[in-house]
Amino acid sequence: MVTYVVLIVLVAFAFDFINGFHDSANSIATVVGTRVLKPFPAVLWAAFFNFVALFTVGTAVAKAIGKGMIDLDVVTPTVILGGLSGAIIWNLITWVYGLPSSSSHALIGGYAGSAVAAAGMGAIEWGTKWIQTLAFIVLSPLIGMFLGFGLMVLVSWLFHRVRRGPADRFFKGAQLASSALFSLSHGANDAQKTMGIIVSLLVSVNHIFARETGFLHLLYVPDAETIPLWVEVCAYSALSVGTLFGGWRIVHTMGSRITRLKPVGGFCAETGGAMSILIATNFGIPVSTTHTITGAIVGVGATNRLSAVRWGLAGRIVWAWIVTIPAAATMAALSFWLLRLVTPV
Repeated sequence: MVTYVVLIVLVAFAFDFINGFHDSANSIATVVGTRVLKPFPAVLWAAFFNFVALFTVGTAVAKAIGKGMIDLDVVTPTVILGGLSGAIIWNLITWVYGLPSSSSHALIGGYAGSAVAAAGMGAIEWGTKWIQTLAFIVLSPLIGMFLGFGLMVLVSWLFHRVRRGPADRFFKGAQLASSALFSLSHGANDAQKTMGIIVSLLVSVNHIFARETGFLHLLYVPDAETIPLWVEVCAYSALSVGTLFGGWRIVHTMGSRITRLKPVGGFCAETGGAMSILIATNFGIPVSTTHTITGAIVGVGATNRLSAVRWGLAGRIVWAWIVTIPAAATMAALSFWLLRLVTPV
């Protein structure tokens, strides 16, 4: 059992790596699309600020995932592994097709689907956190869109007398700051979701590790309010390393295929997206960085003219958002039933 739990913890960190790999586009697509940075320096920049989030935000999102969505009495190592498996499978499918779906909602859907497969609908703790999470599937891209649109209008008004050359040079520098802020917000929200899953796992088996000594005693977590430092460091590290490897198919979709961006547009999109995510993170709401930055990019593009946005592609992305939770839940349920045949609990 000890080996099985350790293996699942490693799988959780592997998901964090895939999350960073899959969602690197969220942090770097605009800064690459506007040619402020080339791809490799951009992913270094993003990965660094993904990790810096460890020192700048709390653990409200991790605690929400760890104790506010699934009844901990039904959580077992196999439930966790089934949930992670469903989320990983869905992430890889959407990566292959270059669709910027939400790793966050894949993880939440996978966790819920595996728990329901184990104990029925009673495994879901319907309440504030589910209401917030489901509501923000709609609200996060809308908030990002309105903030991106509003910032673009404000900046255009403030800089309307400035010649294009000096304005572009200014916003190339400003976009480095906005990209850093968005990368920090990405790390702040996304790494914490995996932390919450790991805490749920370790609380469910804390009786096994209560009397262990040495390294294994680090796996003892008394309750879902406790987030061990090693879990935080490893989660942020895995996400950051994943970002370094990048998901270039999705970078192309986000950075140039939705709408054509200039440095000023990239700055407004990243700033609007980061503001939205950091507000949600402060209130412990798990949101999709993908949804938010996509909405912000659409909002910036719409300030030019509605036809500047490729609405057909945007529609495909929205469908990917809608199906992510049920698709990941289905894959997780299937994974759980298969795992139950060959695993101890």
